[in-house]
Amino acid sequence: MKHSLPNDLTLEVAASTFAALGSEQRLAVLRTLVRAGNDGLSIGELGQRTGVTGSTLTHHMKILAQAGLVTQQKHGRSIICAAVAFDEVRALSQFLLEECCADVEDQDHDHG
Repeated sequence: MKHSLPNDLTLEVAASTFAALGSEQRLAVLRTLVRAGNDGLSIGELGQRTGVTGSTLTHHMKILAQAGLVTQQKHGRSIICAAVAFDEVRALSQFLLEECCADVEDQDHDHG
């Protein structure tokens, strides 16, 4: 069953994206890529900055890419990783504020 949320975000998509961000290492990878800007970082540089390397970094990048949060593109001998889902992250924030917290004021009045 699909539930419509702000900016056409479904409950399933929100849950899937939150799950992708549900790892400290994946969140660190995404934060590092967002801070790197549109040019992104080579996979080697990303590993150095986050302390996540090798198959672990590859695994985390795969999950973030499946969630649509990052991309990986081959440039010569390098693989460039970049955050691409700025609008999706904003939509997730709006989801939390508008949907999950929508009844907070009403709850405060009911318990007073």
